[in-house]
Amino acid sequence: MKLIFRKYAMLLPLLIWLVVFLLGPYIYMFIQSFYTTNSFGKTIPSFSFDSYKRIFTNPLYYATILRTLMYAIIAAFICVLLSIPLAYFIAFKVTRHKLLLYSLIALPFWVSYIVRAYSWKIILGKEGLLNSFLLWTGITDHPLEFLLYSTFSAIVCLVYILTPFVAIPVYTAFEQIPKSLIEASKDLGAGSFTTFRKIIFPLALPGIISGATFALVLAMGDFLAPLLLGGPNTLFISNIIQNLFGTSNDRPLGSATGIVILLLIFVILQIASRLEKKFSSLKSDAA
Repeated sequence: MKLIFRKYAMLLPLLIWLVVFLLGPYIYMFIQSFYTTNSFGKTIPSFSFDSYKRIFTNPLYYATILRTLMYAIIAAFICVLLSIPLAYFIAFKVTRHKLLLYSLIALPFWVSYIVRAYSWKIILGKEGLLNSFLLWTGITDHPLEFLLYSTFSAIVCLVYILTPFVAIPVYTAFEQIPKSLIEASKDLGAGSFTTFRKIIFPLALPGIISGATFALVLAMGDFLAPLLLGGPNTLFISNIIQNLFGTSNDRPLGSATGIVILLLIFVILQIASRLEKKFSSLKSDAA
């Protein structure tokens, strides 16, 4: 009896975490999404689909969701383009200090998000490093205003923040590729590019998809990049949700919007999971 009690007692912290910190808030948000508000902004317990109807009929909400998804896809795609050559270089070209370079990729995790975001305000501002360089070299005769408080600066910040989340799983995928396959490809006369295209890239696709999905989901829920660096036309859906729970005091609509985003992310994760399984089977066959 005591052994059974101890066994289940060890599961108690996990159960508390699941209920209090994971399922609890989502369940409450789901229930509240069917509530309504009166003219004074007070939440009224009821059952109504009005909040969901407003999301899919008001361009402010559905257009912002689509725009957020588009920006997230762009940021994730750029992260992948940067991460693949970076991870390839460390995995296959570096022979010494590989651990040091890997640690440098993870170094941004130890620095506050706000500090990293504000560093780009210093770089992209009118008197920032980039504009100063462009003026000094004569490439432009006036500061480029679009560099800051725009879609460009928000995506640059997202790419900077999220690239380590992509580079690490891509590097891990490269490291797990059997070296014998690469050596066999070279013995058959294939060059580095051909080996990468026909051997390395297909076998690393599960890791690439995993990293891209990670970046995409994090970008979908990002709040600070559009807030600190984006312009008036670069609001993400997270900024709208913050406003609904804050200034607008429309909790049912904010909850409904959050549920829609959760469902969208769930669909993205399911698609990514299926793709990972598909390409993982190719890796197993090759091994």
